[in-house]
Amino acid sequence: MMRTQCLLGLRTFVAFAAKLWSFFIYLLRRQIRTVIQYQTVRYDILPLSPVSRNRLSQVKRKILVLDLDETLIHSHHDGVLRPTVRPGTPPDFILKVVIDKHPVRFFVHKRPHVDFFLEVVSQWYELVVFTASMEIYGSAVADKLDNSRSILKRRYYRQTMPSPSNPGSVTPAIPPFSTCFRCWMPSGSPLTFVLC
Repeated sequence: MMRTQCLLGLRTFVAFAAKLWSFFIYLLRRQIRTVIQYQTVRYDILPLSPVSRNRLSQVKRKILVLDLDETLIHSHHDGVLRPTVRPGTPPDFILKVVIDKHPVRFFVHKRPHVDFFLEVVSQWYELVVFTASMEIYGSAVADKLDNSRSILKRRYYRQTMPSPSNPGSVTPAIPPFSTCFRCWMPSGSPLTFVLC
């Protein structure tokens, strides 16, 4: 009788320990997945070969025009959530700008691998960034993306793009769009760009 009770107690203890161990492993795996999800992917940026560098120096450098919002980055400001970013995802950076004498915080999420993309294509093309946003916001975001690499020198904003509602705007010094190849991707796709 005593032996049966001991065996029953031992079985109960082992079953409880197994369940506790399974729960501990579940929590550990969940935590590891969370850590892996936010790990930075690093690429080795390979320099152009001498043949490629020589060939690129012989041809006219093409212009790659990139849309800023919803292409290179996703952003939202105080109190406004965007369905393009999973809730709870921490922003890559926060911009604090003053618009109409009101401070506004923008939570900016860079597209995955955008830094690597900009680094690589800047070797092949002259990069131009445009945005329909205000210059104070667009300039700050472009500065963060450029990261002192001087690859996003040419920038165009709502105020600089010609339109019927903005007739006094400056016409950008981009070749005529009749000579450009346009690639407008549907939302959710990797990039939207114009290649001139």
